[in-house]
Amino acid sequence: MKRFLQHIFLAVLVVVGLLPGSVNAQVATSVNPSGFGDRQFSMDTINSAKRIRDDDKMYQISVWRRVDLREKYNLSLYGSGDNKANGIVSHIYKAVVDENALEVFADDELTQPLSIAEFQDNFWISANGDSIFTKQLYYIDFKEDFVFDRHHSDLVFDIKYIELVMPSPTNANAGQKTIGYIRYKDFINYFKNHPTARWINFQNLSKSLTYDEAFESRLFRSVVRRFTNPDDALIADLVSSEHPNPEMQAYLNSLEFEYKLLEFENSLWEW
Repeated sequence: MKRFLQHIFLAVLVVVGLLPGSVNAQVATSVNPSGFGDRQFSMDTINSAKRIRDDDKMYQISVWRRVDLREKYNLSLYGSGDNKANGIVSHIYKAVVDENALEVFADDELTQPLSIAEFQDNFWISANGDSIFTKQLYYIDFKEDFVFDRHHSDLVFDIKYIELVMPSPTNANAGQKTIGYIRYKDFINYFKNHPTARWINFQNLSKSLTYDEAFESRLFRSVVRRFTNPDDALIADLVSSEHPNPEMQAYLNSLEFEYKLLEFENSLWEW
């Protein structure tokens, strides 16, 4: 009788998932936020490199930024030498064209893939059909979501994509041109263990970082060009055309928005 009761008790433990060998054992959500079994939550696993459950996003706003590689703070990404062959733009080009390791898109919704030939064609100047050097591509734009994750009580910068931009001066002053969009998740997965593509520490080469380490540590200086607004407009477009110096005002408005993000983060813990 006792042995029979023991078998019954063991069977109950397996059913409720208390034994280690249970197939449906519950996984701690602090370890794996998506969990298993009945505790599954929707999250962006396609474009996002972060594991943030949609239900845990208590606050979210999208921010579009521009990194000017010519700035002193960004020279570690720009590369060294006259041709910047070891810079981020050159490494992205090699990853797409030479290795076919990164998928490139024509739109910011990441729904229209570009062929390698189309990607290469975008490296030619639209105005006169001349080719360019990668060092002449010194703008890198990206979109990220500024998210408060209530599950971890943390504010997260969730980058969605990187955009390669040909500046207007490079494009024979015919206006800037988008070369292509790359999913950020694909970008960091490819460059995570890359042997030569590095954020270069010119003061100590032994401490140079991989691109994913540099971006996740926010080792770049960027300017906010747009944030979520009813008009879906750039900050520059929100400045009155009658302003005596609209470019300077747009820059000041961008800084003001940055400070608002910092103030929002600081105010979370004041109470």
